[in-house]
Amino acid sequence: MSQEDEAEATRREVAAVESSRANRGWWDRNADDYQQEHGSFLGDDRFVWGPEGLDEEQAGLLGPAGDLKGRYVLEIGAGAAQCSRWLAAQGARPVALDLSHRQLQHALRIGGELRLVQADAGALPFADASFDLACSAYGAIPFVADPVRVMREVQRVLRPGGRWVFSVTHPIRWAFPDEPGPEGLSIAGSYFDRTPYVEQDEAGRAVYVEHHRTVGDRVRDVVAAGFRLVDLVEPEWPAWNRQEWGGWSPLRGQLVPGTAIFVCERD
Repeated sequence: MSQEDEAEATRREVAAVESSRANRGWWDRNADDYQQEHGSFLGDDRFVWGPEGLDEEQAGLLGPAGDLKGRYVLEIGAGAAQCSRWLAAQGARPVALDLSHRQLQHALRIGGELRLVQADAGALPFADASFDLACSAYGAIPFVADPVRVMREVQRVLRPGGRWVFSVTHPIRWAFPDEPGPEGLSIAGSYFDRTPYVEQDEAGRAVYVEHHRTVGDRVRDVVAAGFRLVDLVEPEWPAWNRQEWGGWSPLRGQLVPGTAIFVCERD
C-alpha cells in the first residue's frame, strides 16, 4: 500500500515550507501515474488549459499564435512540458519550469528542443525582465501557501507589457464534494472556508496540499503583485468531451464551472 493510500484527508493550516516539501514529494511519486492516466488527453505537444479541453490554439489567451514567434515564454508548473512543446512549435522560445524532478524526466522522455528548469515558483532563478510572456495551466498556483509571492516573482521576470495567464480549479468547486457524479452537485462546505486541504501520513506530516482562494482573493492577489487583470475566462464544458478527470465530468461541467483562467498584464 502506498503512502497516499494510507494518507488521512483533513483541513488544517500549512506553512509554506511544509506545503512545498509535501507537493514536491507527491508529484515526484505520482508523476508516472499522472502522465499515464492523462497523457493521451494532454498530448505531447498540445496546450490545454484544463479538464474541459480548452486549448490555447483555440483560445489565444497569450495572444495570436502568429505573434508568438521569437517570444520568450516561461511555463510554470510545466509537468511534462506539453504546453511548452506547443509554444516551441509556434516559434516561441519557452522555458519549462517545475518543482518535480520526476515530471521533468517525463518531459525529457517525450523529447524536443526545450529548456527545462527544476525550481520553486516562489524563487524563480531568472534575471529581471527575462520573458515576454508567462503561463501556468494548473501548475504551482493551487499548491502554494503564498500565491502573491509567486506572482511577484512572475512580475519581476516579465518585461513591461508582458502577459501572465494562469488556470486553477474554479474557486466555487471548493464548496462541493470532489466527485464527478450527482453527489458532487450538493454543497458540502463553505465557499469562504480558506483552510487548506491536506493529506497527511500517520505522523501528521503533510504529503499533499491544496490551498483555497475565493475569486475575490485571486483578483486581489493579481493586483497586489502589480498586474492588471484583463480577463477572467470560465470555460464551458464542450459536447465533444465525454471523459471524467477526478471531480471534473460532463455532468458537473454543464452545470458548475470547473476552471478559472486569469489573464493578466504587467504595466
